[in-house]
Amino acid sequence: MKKSVIAALLVLGAFTAACNKPEPQSEVAKDVNEAQTERAQDVADARQDAQQDVASQQRDVNAAQSDVDKAAAKGSYDVAMAKAEGDHKVAIESCEALAKDAQKACKDEADARLKMAKAQAEQLKPAG
Repeated sequence: MKKSVIAALLVLGAFTAACNKPEPQSEVAKDVNEAQTERAQDVADARQDAQQDVASQQRDVNAAQSDVDKAAAKGSYDVAMAKAEGDHKVAIESCEALAKDAQKACKDEADARLKMAKAQAEQLKPAG
């Protein structure tokens, strides 16, 4: 039993001594080269991931900006149409105070202004 314990201690001592030994220069150079290659690949992968993330976010920004532009155009169109129709109603009511022939001419003029205002509003309408 004593011989087994002594043998085990000698083997353990040999392993411990081997751990503190420097590696051969060729092995160190190989390990350093592998670590540098792995580092370069990791950096390249991280850069590619970052570029893809930025591109994805830029697409989201572009889509959002397009939505904002469409909403603004629709808002401008809606405002122009509401104004045109409101102005037309006011003009028609104002025409009611005129005599028959003048009233007809007044309403015809109000209708023409409405038509022109609607045509201008259509230019503001978003495509699609």
